[in-house]
Amino acid sequence: MKTFNLFTVILSLSFFVSSFNRIEKTNSLYKKTPAATKVYNNTDSDVDKISNDFFKRYSDLKKYKSDVMSLYKTRTLGSIWFDEDEVNEFGSVLYEKAKKTNDLVIPYQKEIDQLFDSSSENNLSRTDADMLLSSLYVLYTKKSNADKKRLSYDAMLKDFLNYSTIEEATAKVEDDGNLYDQYYKLQAALKQYKKLEKSSKWKPIVTEMPYKDLRPDAVSSTIAQVRTRLYLLGDLKQDSKSDFYDRELMDGVMKYKVRNGFKPNYILQEEHIKEMNIPVSDKVKTLMLNMERIRAISPQLVNNDEFVMVNVPSYELIYVKNGKIVLTSSVFVGSPLTKTSIFNGEIDRIVFSPYWTVPQSIVQNELRSKIASDPNYLAEKNMEVINGQVRQKPGPENSLGLVKFMFPNKEDIYMHDTPSKTLFDFEKRTFSHGCINVKMAKELAVAMLADYPEWTQAKIDKAMAGKVENSFKLSKKVPIYITYFTSLVNENGEIGFFQDVYEKDAELNQEKLPVAAN
Repeated sequence: MKTFNLFTVILSLSFFVSSFNRIEKTNSLYKKTPAATKVYNNTDSDVDKISNDFFKRYSDLKKYKSDVMSLYKTRTLGSIWFDEDEVNEFGSVLYEKAKKTNDLVIPYQKEIDQLFDSSSENNLSRTDADMLLSSLYVLYTKKSNADKKRLSYDAMLKDFLNYSTIEEATAKVEDDGNLYDQYYKLQAALKQYKKLEKSSKWKPIVTEMPYKDLRPDAVSSTIAQVRTRLYLLGDLKQDSKSDFYDRELMDGVMKYKVRNGFKPNYILQEEHIKEMNIPVSDKVKTLMLNMERIRAISPQLVNNDEFVMVNVPSYELIYVKNGKIVLTSSVFVGSPLTKTSIFNGEIDRIVFSPYWTVPQSIVQNELRSKIASDPNYLAEKNMEVINGQVRQKPGPENSLGLVKFMFPNKEDIYMHDTPSKTLFDFEKRTFSHGCINVKMAKELAVAMLADYPEWTQAKIDKAMAGKVENSFKLSKKVPIYITYFTSLVNENGEIGFFQDVYEKDAELNQEKLPVAAN
């Protein structure tokens, strides 16, 4: 199963992929806001009253009053940094870049942080919030342009806002390219789902009982409800209300299943209907949780032009080289009882025709009884006992397959091939004891060794077909990131929701979003 080139998505963290799909143009930043939230578009006396009141309450910013108010004087608009009920993308970028500026002291940082912390109760008025961000802009610009030609803050703001994408604007300001694109894409999806939550259009799909899988050409009242749901989610361009499973619905179902990581076919099983029936409020929470996860992504990724990334909930791996995705593969991971750990590491060795030293826990819990009941069990499984340990010899039936990838870690987790290729046909792929089983393991090895001329295709094939383990130490270690994202936006701007296989969303929800449902 292939979701939607998953990590084109994570790479939209935009360290290496320079697209920012569906970013609104500058004009979208000038939407009217409610009169009570406007800073300008008032009489001069109103403006003076607003500004005097603000800088009296935020006295540490009073020395920046002239610069801050100049940002509004040439605009007959309300908020600069807000779009409807949310901080816009430019406001979010300003916040991220200001936090990363060395030695920048931010007055009232607690209040500003609350604007970007979904778990905080924010009691700021829109006017105060907007002017605090304008003050932050002045402070940030003073610091970042200290050694450059003096420009008015208003002129620089025009430059900042007149670029057609966030990426262009921030490149103009600092040119560090360190943007968490995926964060803003999730933020845009969050706005859409919040609007859907407030509407009365989302209704549970009521199925006919007993449930029967829905297939093309079927007729059912459930089909008409599915059609409406896919229309609301954007997988269908129109809602014909038809209860006939036609070609149009087939295309919508396929789009829905691919972006959400389901097996790409036209069959609608009961589990798919259950997923469609997850309340919008839960989807909103999921988006917010994954925005928090993006914030915690390792900054090391910024400096790597080669790495492997595995996302557990979507069961996918990507390999990036020279800043480009060169391979995408399905994986299966640890069961809920033997979870795959979420961490970063470095691949330092590739092992061909590996032995598999069976962990003692597996020997005790699984093999001991089989060996006792069948004296030939070890021989039949190509296993042997060496120094008191059970190990499986190299070969096509070895549980590690033909190749494994080592990255030292305390959990003793690694990636490897597998002879059990049929397991990749399942939608929920939690079959291992913790290690990551890679469907395209051989192709991954070939791609990783492309810069090692001694490792020709013929040599790799021979090493994989051997009866003796062959370990090769990489001269340049390859970073690996094992992540846990249950929602991501793909390169087409389509949101995907994946199975919370280890129930980590519930854990994070309790930690980060105690009032997320409000």
